[in-house]
Amino acid sequence: MQPDKAVGSIRAWESIVAIMFLIFASIVIWDSHRLGASWGDDGPQAGYFPFYIGVFILVSSVINLVTALRSGAKGREAFVEWGQLKMILTVMVPSVVYVAAIDNPWYGLGFYTTSTVFIAFFMKLLGKYSWFKIIFVSVGTVVAFFVMFEIWFSVPLPKGPLEAAFGYA
Repeated sequence: MQPDKAVGSIRAWESIVAIMFLIFASIVIWDSHRLGASWGDDGPQAGYFPFYIGVFILVSSVINLVTALRSGAKGREAFVEWGQLKMILTVMVPSVVYVAAIDNPWYGLGFYTTSTVFIAFFMKLLGKYSWFKIIFVSVGTVVAFFVMFEIWFSVPLPKGPLEAAFGYA
């Protein structure tokens, strides 16, 4: 992979995203219709508002798809290059893992443990900080979050086995 080689055209990626939203909107519309998407005797049925949101997304997706397909020379330009995509994935992949690890039913680590690892990972990978600073900042930030959310505001966030070991479940 050459860092300056294109990863698809603008037209291709805009078409792919528009088609994905078309599929999503179709599912929303179908399921809303299944739930009931009309106005009942006692007001709107359960699928009334999601149905119209799905219709709005569907219409917007069709407009985006048509616009992408008619984009001409501009649509043939590179959407992103491999070097740029690598930088994007450097942030996106760990972020997806972070979100999945917070409250996963099989291996959920909780918000606080996962956030500590997440902050430490990025400080080391992108900032190249010393371990002293990494531990101080990542643990200090999470302790501040814990005090603020759990104690001051009484907003319970997902907890994992480490928090359970300290008596917070």
